[in-house]
Amino acid sequence: MFQGFSQQAVDFLWGIRFNNERSWFLEHKQEYLTYVAEPLRQLGEEVQQVMEEKSPELGLNLHVSRIYRDARRLHGRGPYKDHLWFTLRRPKERWVSLPAFYFEIAPEYYSFGMGCYDPTPVTMAKLRARIDRDPKPLEKLARKLEGSGFVLEGEQYKRPKGDPGPLLYPWYNRKSISLTRDENCEGLLFQPELVQQVAQGFCFLKPYYEYLMDLAGDAPPERI
Repeated sequence: MFQGFSQQAVDFLWGIRFNNERSWFLEHKQEYLTYVAEPLRQLGEEVQQVMEEKSPELGLNLHVSRIYRDARRLHGRGPYKDHLWFTLRRPKERWVSLPAFYFEIAPEYYSFGMGCYDPTPVTMAKLRARIDRDPKPLEKLARKLEGSGFVLEGEQYKRPKGDPGPLLYPWYNRKSISLTRDENCEGLLFQPELVQQVAQGFCFLKPYYEYLMDLAGDAPPERI
């Protein structure tokens, strides 16, 4: 049962950030397993259980990140991640360009939310076409987001694709979309009630998740 993370988890993540090498990791591997990996999996399993009880139709699978970076994509970085996460998402073979819920822990923050992190240009063109056809559903969601604690993020196009008005402009002109809530490493991070905080956040984001999921069924627009 998830009892909260501990200060040791935060200390380990700071440690691996500044000592990102195999010898240090092997010396502190048990700390990683005990204070980071196991609580992260417990949190993911309990949040998944809540979501399964509340929204079984979503069919979400749990995926917990590994600490090892892909050796082919180090780009001068060390071999270990200094932030770890889990996602709740559709089975992998159906995940491309589809949204996912996430929780992430890093040395200086924890974060949770939902997003479409690697969408194809066609997916984002479908979003723009839907806004053009009927902006009211997303306008309602955009207004609801205000004051929720979640913020809209994602890379923006250098050259705007259009201007549907100030409310939807930030949605219309992004290459990717995520709704994110960041918190300091304090308070609920160290308590069992973190499960409730994350699960309640995911439940709030469910209509946004469903809106993005529905894009898969839209016909590709002529203009990408």
